Amino acid sequence: MYKDQGIGGFYRGLEVNIMRACVLNATQMGCYDITKGYVCELTGWERMDVKTRFCSAAVAGFFMTCTVSPFDRVRTALMNQPTDKKIYTGPLDCAGKLIAEGGVISLWRGFIPLWARFAPSTTIQLLTIEALYDMAGLKSI
Repeated sequence: MYKDQGIGGFYRGLEVNIMRACVLNATQMGCYDITKGYVCELTGWERMDVKTRFCSAAVAGFFMTCTVSPFDRVRTALMNQPTDKKIYTGPLDCAGKLIAEGGVISLWRGFIPLWARFAPSTTIQLLTIEALYDMAGLKSI
């Protein structure tokens, strides 16, 4: 890779990874917090109840997948380019070419496997952070 693209070749897709991380975390925490309120209203459960936290985390994982899938698709395409030629000049070019080739819906290709990965990891992550907050005596999310 270094021979064909220099040091920059090792950083292919970095911009998309940074954008993905921002979208992922904003969606995860925002949806989790908002969903906790809805779950409490609909079920009558307490905000601190583990059932509320579990359901809210599962919903957050779904919406996180919805918002992150396009970034994952573009990142994967950028990173899987052959080292001896550049198919895409950057994230916008890549997204444009993917849409031209497969339509807008193609940005969500791989949604189910991504959700299958995000749902449990998001649930475990958010339940763990809530438990740690409780142990430390900090205010819940």
